[in-house]
Amino acid sequence: MKTLRRLLYGEVIAAVFLVTLGFIALFFFFDVVEELQAVGKIKSVGYQIPQALIYVALMIPSHVYELFPITVLIGTIFVMARLARSSEFTILRTSGLGPWRALRTLMALGLGFVLFTFAVGDYVAPLADKTAQLLKSRFQGSMSVGKTGAWLKEKQAYGHYAVNVGSLAPDASMEDVRIFEFDNQGYLVSLTQGKTGQFGEDESWLLQDVERTEFTAPESATPRADRAQFESFRWPTKVSAEMVSAAVLRPERMGTIDLFQYMRHLNANGQSAQKYEIQFWKKVFYPMSCLVMVVLALPFAYLHFRSGGIASYTFGGVMAGISFVLLNNVMNDLGNLQGWQPWFTAALPGLIYSVISLTAFSWLVLRR
Repeated sequence: MKTLRRLLYGEVIAAVFLVTLGFIALFFFFDVVEELQAVGKIKSVGYQIPQALIYVALMIPSHVYELFPITVLIGTIFVMARLARSSEFTILRTSGLGPWRALRTLMALGLGFVLFTFAVGDYVAPLADKTAQLLKSRFQGSMSVGKTGAWLKEKQAYGHYAVNVGSLAPDASMEDVRIFEFDNQGYLVSLTQGKTGQFGEDESWLLQDVERTEFTAPESATPRADRAQFESFRWPTKVSAEMVSAAVLRPERMGTIDLFQYMRHLNANGQSAQKYEIQFWKKVFYPMSCLVMVVLALPFAYLHFRSGGIASYTFGGVMAGISFVLLNNVMNDLGNLQGWQPWFTAALPGLIYSVISLTAFSWLVLRR
């Protein structure tokens, strides 16, 4: 059994590695062509070809995470089909390799792929993507969300706040910070505007070059607005640097823990967290798709290749992998628009392909 596992695991891992390398090389070329448009622009002084290549290289882990289920499917299909065509798998079957043992063997390998995908998507890709964005913003300016910046809310015992961060500087500091303070009746109490802001270590923000406007209650006899200037201003808050980064960066580039904490913050402050909840559950279920792809590839070892070659079956695997990615993206948008349960939206593509893979296994392997 050890010899069998060594044979299958070595062949599959080598094939998956080569397919992944091919896809990454293709996406690397596309990304380089896209980044060359930013090289040499007036607003991008200092952002030249070496910096563009470093930026594109830092995006590789994100591509590996997105493409790995497809490459697992293609690589495993190629190995299973090649073993079937050369009659090696037939020899293994006559030597005692039954369908259920073959399934268990491949599922153990699939679990290894699941752990690898989770590690890349939860640790390597978010760190590399954040580093890439900070590198690019160092030459092209700050990171922002459109023209309005990022909006956050926070409830405190004596009122609640609406916070707007215009952009993030390359040193991870904030720019163009506005803090709107409301009392428990919903009246605007104060407006604090700072040109820059730093995250303190004691659950506070330290704003620089601040203009603060305080408003009296509307029912007062002489309503007025008092304006004052400060060189620095400390604002106590539990809004952390990770939460601000989450509002600025794309949610699919965040780690599972960061997504969970940001979801809790949004829910605690009465904000919609549907988009982030879907991405959180996708982070949970997406690595499991590698296991589904391995099971989907097993029936190819029981096919006969008299009327067709490996290329046609590998092409079918490519189409199946692409359809899985498309279904994932479509379900993400549909779930967001229709307000479906986030866990169901994220799990549905994997459930559909699990049914397909188990049906194919039952029909091609057990019955035939």
